[in-house]
Amino acid sequence: MTAPPTMTAPKTMRARFLRRPSGVGDWIADGLRALGVLGVGAAAVWGSATDAGILAFILPALMLPRFVGARAGFDIVFSVTVLVAAWSNVADLYRTFIGWDTVVHLVCTGVLAPMAYLLLARLRIVPAPGDEAFLRRTAIVHSALIGLAVSALWELVEWVGFAYVTEDIYTTYDDTIGDMAAGGLGALLVGIVFAVRPFAFERYPSSA
Repeated sequence: MTAPPTMTAPKTMRARFLRRPSGVGDWIADGLRALGVLGVGAAAVWGSATDAGILAFILPALMLPRFVGARAGFDIVFSVTVLVAAWSNVADLYRTFIGWDTVVHLVCTGVLAPMAYLLLARLRIVPAPGDEAFLRRTAIVHSALIGLAVSALWELVEWVGFAYVTEDIYTTYDDTIGDMAAGGLGALLVGIVFAVRPFAFERYPSSA
């Protein structure tokens, strides 16, 4: 007898995304995703095209926890953080409150790094938590590197927006370096927690 065929990683991720909510945490997380979608429409009607574009840019990130099978608690924290980061730009909080930009980069990149690691693990690019090849020190290094890469991409997007869309997007050399440093530190700190307690982030084993 031959073994039954197993689902490929993309099909498994799609199945996770389409699953029904199974608890209060799932409903809250999905509600946050709905708020993200509604926010784009609200910004398009009562705000500006730039505001709507900023809020639309985070929609793929809000959907990511469902694809990778993140735990409900981590899903909620991740979604709230991403929404706060986007709405802080729309509400101009980065200019209004000194240091708010650094705090958001520290926290947001901190939660983005383990989420991105789970995505890479689902795609079988890096060892998944629970695998024999998964090492704590490797997970920490990967998390920090992912955080720095995400920070660089974040700053690149801000520069493109400033240069080609609107000068209302605040960006300077010192701001860029500070944001990248904060993002890398946040990813390192959360990466340590992720390496020690990966089950707190991951809802399903790598084979599920």
